[in-house]
Amino acid sequence: MKLKVLIIFLALFFISTANSEAQNQKIGYFESEVILAQIPEYQGIEQRLQLLSDGWEQELNELDAEILALEEDYKAKEILYTEEIRQQKRNEIQQKKLARDTFLNQKFGPEGEYFQNQRDLLEPIQRQIFTALRTVAQKQGFDYVFDRSGDLYMVYARGEWNLNEAILLELGIEIE
Repeated sequence: MKLKVLIIFLALFFISTANSEAQNQKIGYFESEVILAQIPEYQGIEQRLQLLSDGWEQELNELDAEILALEEDYKAKEILYTEEIRQQKRNEIQQKKLARDTFLNQKFGPEGEYFQNQRDLLEPIQRQIFTALRTVAQKQGFDYVFDRSGDLYMVYARGEWNLNEAILLELGIEIE
C-alpha cells in the first residue's frame, strides 16, 4: 500500500514539475521570407538564379521543339519507311527524349545545378540570419524559435513573440 502511495506521489510530482517547466518556456517565431525580402543581396541572388533558369528553360524548349519535329516527320513519312528505318527513327526520337530528360535532371533535379547554385549562393545569407537569430534568441531568453515561413503550420502566434524586427536590426537592416 505504501508503495502505491509513493508511486502515485512521485507521478504527481513529476507531472506538476513538467507542467511548471512547460509554462516557463519562452517560444518565439520569425518569418524567413520576410527577413530574406529585406536583404538586398537576396534580390541579386534571385535574379541570377532566374537568369540561369530562363537559359535552361530555353534549351529545354529547343529540345522539345526538336523532338516534336522528329515525331511529326516520322508520322508523316512512316508509311514510306522500311521496318529498319522506322526502328532507326523511333530510336532517334527515344534518344532525343532521353537526352532531354537527362538535361532536365542535370539542371533541375534534386542534385542538379540549379539547386546546387541556390545552395551555394544562399548559404552565406542563411548563416548570417541564423547567427542573428541565435543572438536575438539568447539576448531575449527564448527557449525555442520557429520559422513560420517553413513547413511548420502555426495557427496562432501573439505578435509580441515575432522576432523579425529584432533579427533585421541584428543584421544591420533598418526597417520603416
